[in-house]
Amino acid sequence: MHESPTQRSETPQARTLRELRESGHTYRTVKAEIRENLLARLRSRAPRFPGIVGFDETVLPHLERALLAGHDLVLLGERGQGKTRLIRTVTGLLDEWTPVIDGCEINDHPYAPECVRCLKLAAEKSADLPVAWKHRDDRYGEKLATPDTSVGDLIGDVDPIKIAEGRTLGDPETVHYGLVPRTNRGVFSVNELPDLAERIQVSLLNVLEERDIQVRGYNLRLPLDILLIASANPEDYTNRGRIITPLKDRFGAEIRTHYPLTLEDELALIRQESALNWRGHEPEGQGGAAEAGLSAELPEHLVETIARFTRLVRESTAVDSRSGVSARFAIAAAETAAASAVRRAALTGEERPVARVADLPGVVPTLRGKVEFEVSEEGREVEVLAHLLRRAVAETFRGTLGGMDLSALLDKFSEGAQIESGEMTPATELLQQIGPVNGLSKIMAGVGMGEGEESPGHAAAALEFALEGLYLMRRLSKDEVDGGAVYRT
Repeated sequence: MHESPTQRSETPQARTLRELRESGHTYRTVKAEIRENLLARLRSRAPRFPGIVGFDETVLPHLERALLAGHDLVLLGERGQGKTRLIRTVTGLLDEWTPVIDGCEINDHPYAPECVRCLKLAAEKSADLPVAWKHRDDRYGEKLATPDTSVGDLIGDVDPIKIAEGRTLGDPETVHYGLVPRTNRGVFSVNELPDLAERIQVSLLNVLEERDIQVRGYNLRLPLDILLIASANPEDYTNRGRIITPLKDRFGAEIRTHYPLTLEDELALIRQESALNWRGHEPEGQGGAAEAGLSAELPEHLVETIARFTRLVRESTAVDSRSGVSARFAIAAAETAAASAVRRAALTGEERPVARVADLPGVVPTLRGKVEFEVSEEGREVEVLAHLLRRAVAETFRGTLGGMDLSALLDKFSEGAQIESGEMTPATELLQQIGPVNGLSKIMAGVGMGEGEESPGHAAAALEFALEGLYLMRRLSKDEVDGGAVYRT
């Protein structure tokens, strides 16, 4: 769930240490920046963590307290709970622009040079020390912890090229800095911390406590100004021996995340993250479907069905609860259903792709690999998901059209009508089979279709949902046929 870059203001004008001092700039540590900027937003009631859904009353208060306390922290949660997304929003609390010594690998502040190169340059240039400016979007570093991650990756190692240039081994300038020091004066994230080998975890001890780094046998003590945030799965984090005890002890806060607690939050998350034109608007998410130019409409009742489906899968006893069901499950389902509508439009010539109930069964085989099932359900995965999808459709029907008089639609079948539908049935063909229906506008309004949504695709989506709901309520029969279904009495 990638976050789009923020709109940037103009870069400050100061280009030397003298000009920086004359501008009145004051030096603050990273944690002081975050604390003061967070307090300012709290006082003004401004958004603190844009794009984060469902954490307002649970996770965010704990995160705000940790940041105000100046704590390094660990976010604990199952996969797909938005941990990385949340970590990335923390950089929005940094100052928009911060000065650095021009050309410094570790972003030394002009008022407080630390590395050998910058100390020499400051002594040589004095007030003419060159200054560059770094945007807060560029003050974030991230590393996915994998078994092959080395100390050199995180902290640093000897640079063989500099040695080959004639510098002596032991010269601090021969050090090639790792990701952590290169994110000095910023926010650094270690994702899936328990997967980091224990001997590599040791390298982070000094970063968290003494706030410095050590590189091999070099006589080098380099102070770091950094906020370190890690993410972890609760099962791995609490599994004895996966994270060394001294490292656990050095984190100031441990914050639990969770999946959306309410259906409304689940719906908001799907709308925000799915790569779709939502009611004609540009997509907010940046998934693969967005990059492919996917443009289809997913009606309100189908989004609700997918949200209910996701929650039913999470609650199912057939699913391994320890592995969780990611928010990406629902997002992928929404995008797949919309893609099915786009495919139908391309093959049948429909002018306006609108997803229908007939597009939902196609998401089951797509999503099967996103769920870990209990061993006892081996071989029944598709059957379990299909059953839960039918339950989700039924629940959505009861909540939208369950109390509505659908006798005008049922009368079509009392006259002996049979209506064939399926993924490849065009909207116009489906409407021709059904014919005029009294109260169609009420049915469309009942499933959340408002003014301006009166195309054949929208009408077909509403009527097909009503047919499927009547079948699930056992007021109609349905025969499965190749590639579709036939509704009858």
